[in-house]
Amino acid sequence: MRKLTYSMNLSADGYIAAAGDDIGWSAPSDELFQWWLEQEQSNSLSLYGRKLWETMSSYWPTADQQPNAAPAQIEFARNWRDTPKVVFSSTIDKVDWNTRLVTGDATDEISRLKTEDGGPMSIGGATLAWAAMRAGLIDEYALVIHPVLTGGGTPFFTALTTWVNLDLVETRTFQGGVVLTRYRVRR
Repeated sequence: MRKLTYSMNLSADGYIAAAGDDIGWSAPSDELFQWWLEQEQSNSLSLYGRKLWETMSSYWPTADQQPNAAPAQIEFARNWRDTPKVVFSSTIDKVDWNTRLVTGDATDEISRLKTEDGGPMSIGGATLAWAAMRAGLIDEYALVIHPVLTGGGTPFFTALTTWVNLDLVETRTFQGGVVLTRYRVRR
């Protein structure tokens, strides 16, 4: 069974975006960007909700062509284009860059994808991740916590109907006081 990881930048009070979808507080240091690159390179499939897809696809397809692009950004852009992706949305009708669109039930499709042969998958986008979380489909959580309080916005976690017990598998501190905590779901 393929592993599914939900990882995002989040504020110390648990939000992946402040009010108005503001993520300006989450700009990564070079060290953290390198970690994100390594995470993306280890995935065989990326699952996106519509909003995150629109954010990523508005920048990364051509980010390596920007005049001041750092080597890690160039590699991230190339990897992003090459990695197979699935976008879950009922409001868009076209996707590009090695991507497939799913308009049906997300949890059914994610369950099917988990049973296929292949390497690890990542999931991003709050609404999509919440559906997978409530269905018990996420195997690992990576919380990249920035030292900022936003006071509201889009939370990383959603309300659950049952507890999810976790085992801590990694902690790491990055430049600027950013802390990674990675947990595996205890099954």
